Amino acid sequence: MDLAGLLSALFMGVVEGLTEFLPISSTGHLILLGELIGFQGPPGKVFEIAIQLGAILAVVVTYWRELMILARGMWRPATVERFTVVNLLLAFLPALVIGAALHGTITRLLFNPWVVACALVVGGLAIILIERARPNPTIRSIPEIGPVAALLIGFGQVLAMIPGTSRSGATIITALLLGVERRAAAEFSFLLAIPTMLAATVFSLWKARAEIDLSDLGQIGVGFVAAFLVALVVVRVVLAHISKIGFTPFGWYRIVLGGIILLWLGFR
Repeated sequence: MDLAGLLSALFMGVVEGLTEFLPISSTGHLILLGELIGFQGPPGKVFEIAIQLGAILAVVVTYWRELMILARGMWRPATVERFTVVNLLLAFLPALVIGAALHGTITRLLFNPWVVACALVVGGLAIILIERARPNPTIRSIPEIGPVAALLIGFGQVLAMIPGTSRSGATIITALLLGVERRAAAEFSFLLAIPTMLAATVFSLWKARAEIDLSDLGQIGVGFVAAFLVALVVVRVVLAHISKIGFTPFGWYRIVLGGIILLWLGFR
């Protein structure tokens, strides 16, 4: 692999780490960056799968203590840990069922810059409006999120199958509408990313198993490490500041970026 290919992989990994856990759509940014720099990674989306694994690992490292507590407590009846795990599984269920059924169709029809740009603008408007009109928070921690709310957040996550929508954005905004406080909404979204993204990764790797080539390991490794390190910082920064700054700035960012892309596509 030449230096240009490794640099391209580095850029893609950095963008994945920056955008995966912000409500601005990592998939949309990767599609657009790939178009812009002419990225030629390993076939079968193996590279994209690998850098998503890097981002997942960042969440696991950040929450390893909480995950250990959940793993030990989920086997004991009537515990907060079991309640939390059940609610995470309920939130994961819609994406599992609907994603398995529609993944191929959506990938074939919707993965293009026009869809990404429009989804960025529409999602940005939704974030701004919902931040202004959302109810006062009544749920301030993950254990307070009940089964019905968890399931509804899961259906919100399904919207992220449209590229440019943002998985974290869809889950966080749905949670805000249900009265979840910003930090708790972000934390629930981050934890929900673990089963959701792992399932999507395993599914995608299985489909692309015949196209995995050891000669691509250098490019994959660079992207994986970059995504992990950047996502590790992003998750910590979001948790530290999101209650103060809110999500409105991300809505405006989406609108501006989507508008620029639409103009670029129109005049290209």
